[in-house]
Amino acid sequence: MTILIVLKNDREIPAFAETLKRLMPEAELLCFASALPALAEARKTEIDIALVDVDLPELGGIDFGQYLQELYPLVNLIYFSDGPDRAYDAICQHASGYLLRPAGEEKVRRELDELRHPASEKKQKRLFAQTFGNFELFVDGKPIAFKYTRTKEIVALLINNRGAQTTNGEIIATLWEDDGDPEKKASYLSNLRQDLQNTFTRHKLNGVILKQRGSLAIATDKIECDLFDWLEKRQESRYHYLGDYMNQYSWPEVTHAELDEISWSFDE
Repeated sequence: MTILIVLKNDREIPAFAETLKRLMPEAELLCFASALPALAEARKTEIDIALVDVDLPELGGIDFGQYLQELYPLVNLIYFSDGPDRAYDAICQHASGYLLRPAGEEKVRRELDELRHPASEKKQKRLFAQTFGNFELFVDGKPIAFKYTRTKEIVALLINNRGAQTTNGEIIATLWEDDGDPEKKASYLSNLRQDLQNTFTRHKLNGVILKQRGSLAIATDKIECDLFDWLEKRQESRYHYLGDYMNQYSWPEVTHAELDEISWSFDE
């Protein structure tokens, strides 16, 4: 659980942080007195709860909250204010709470007990990858539509590689083998990577694809996947490997053989 505190008066932060430590001792606290450095941190660290002053330097609190919601749709926004004048804006934004100063410990506790998006809801990952049978990718229970069919195949490859960084060269060699002009394939791959980024951004799936210069990886902790669950839990998994794996692709034969070997070991 990560809590972001952004209050305009930095002298107010230490006492408030102590209150939160008493109420949620297991939480990691990130404290800032202005919006821009707080937003920079939020782009790197997933935020569960944000306690935000409605009057912030550099960027208004409500606007700051909107940016956070774009990064993390299930973030719980709790606003602090000297008066009720921005309460309607917070309601329209579907914030979790709105506190007037002075906000004592009991009022803060009440807001934390009545979060709009409780921890149990946030544990449910929005993205599900089906690898047993045909490969398919779902967000909020619906298949994701990419502009190019090869884009989905790139995601399949990253999942098959289980979080390992996969270079552009490896992607090209896997998807096209030795077919065609390498420079033309590199240009096409650039379009596919852009399609992947645009599609995941549209669905607010931030942080799922980990990009480095010339390579991509999947953040395995941010998706639900039958393959990952079965490899971890084996016979205790909720998913069952029945001999079919990413059937529409020819390149996962090594992983397919590995899964067969693991499955056969259950009968020994």
